[in-house]
Amino acid sequence: MTNARSTHRTRVKICGITRIDDAHAAADAGVDAIGLVFWPGTPRVVTNAQALAIVAALPPYVTVAGLFVDPEAEAVRQTLAAVPIDLLQFHGTEPAAFCRAFGRRYVKAIAVKEGVDLLESMSPYDDAAGLLFDAFREGDLPGGTGRAFDWGRLTADVRASLVRPLILSGGLDADNVGRAIGIVAPWAVDVSSGVEERDSNGAPRRGLKDPARIDAFVQGVRSADGRAFASA
Repeated sequence: MTNARSTHRTRVKICGITRIDDAHAAADAGVDAIGLVFWPGTPRVVTNAQALAIVAALPPYVTVAGLFVDPEAEAVRQTLAAVPIDLLQFHGTEPAAFCRAFGRRYVKAIAVKEGVDLLESMSPYDDAAGLLFDAFREGDLPGGTGRAFDWGRLTADVRASLVRPLILSGGLDADNVGRAIGIVAPWAVDVSSGVEERDSNGAPRRGLKDPARIDAFVQGVRSADGRAFASA
């Protein structure tokens, strides 16, 4: 009998897009969604005008997520009025009432850190379109850090308690995404630093994507899905 996992195609989102060419590269690679960051605390931030230009250049059927970190409500409303965003993504400590206040589907990020009860953290967001589990490091960015968390924290109990799709993020790249999918079996994976250009020291150039890394990442996801199907 074929199980649900074997027939599932893992969705892919590339976050932190800042250039039209990078949006094109993501779309050409077959990703399902891109993310535009409106939090000013990161080099990946885009203005409403930049975001509008990127969205206007996208082909059809690519979902656009707008990422915010503990924003003022008015800032979210202004962005929604200026940019045709499909989905909101919140990466701070936003309460559920705030996330649902804009009449738009939303994804809530859950920081996976020591001492945090994941079941308790995710329970208020039962109306979210999905829950995104991301790595946390004190003093670093709230997302796109390039660091993975222990995927074993997403236990069978946690996954069974989810009433919304599980999105996996944090330190993913072409080399490890297949293993991550094999362990967690997420609905989708979300990557930023893992598909960025590298400087002379090998560090990601935040906000500048590498088409070859995007292609390799998508291939890694598709290969993992293929192995799951073949083993069913």
